[in-house]
Amino acid sequence: MDKIKIVVATHNAHKAKEIKALFSKLCQSDVLTLSDVGYDEDIIEDGKTFEENALIKARVAANLGDIGIADDSGLCVDALGGAPGIYSARYAGEPSNDEKNNAKLLDALKNADNRCAAFVSVIGCVLSDGTEFTVRGECRGMILQNMRGEGGFGYDPLFYYEPLKKTFAELSEDEKNAVSHRACAMKNFAEKFKEIIQKN
Repeated sequence: MDKIKIVVATHNAHKAKEIKALFSKLCQSDVLTLSDVGYDEDIIEDGKTFEENALIKARVAANLGDIGIADDSGLCVDALGGAPGIYSARYAGEPSNDEKNNAKLLDALKNADNRCAAFVSVIGCVLSDGTEFTVRGECRGMILQNMRGEGGFGYDPLFYYEPLKKTFAELSEDEKNAVSHRACAMKNFAEKFKEIIQKN
């Protein structure tokens, strides 16, 4: 396969670096962010699921390169019927704020016996021939009653991962990257993408 141009629907250089490391093992490619290709418009994410929103963003990216990739992720709490879900980043309203989001989550669960939850990450991919697919990764845990840890972001200080007896905010970067929902999604993505390029 010739060298391909992959555009990741993000302005986050760290996320692009993760994708680049993955693709370095799969094929010859240039991995670029939206910033790298000069795209600075807001992408309207009006899907009803992680899968729909990931593909909405991936389609935009695909128009700017050979392959478009995007991820959509969030926290799904059992007792809240899967909320905040796709609205995780703006759960407490705009402007979005981790502190307010965590406070709203704790308030919503103040009388809940079931505090089980899952972090979910969905990666969407759109190929140059129009082929589209998504893969999902999940990591299950529990929502604590008090925040613990200084690392991570978002709901990490409340998300307790039983196998390591720590919240995501207490994990090292390497520990988190080994077990997280995004790590799981990336592994599933690598397997799916490898299948596709081997057929072509």
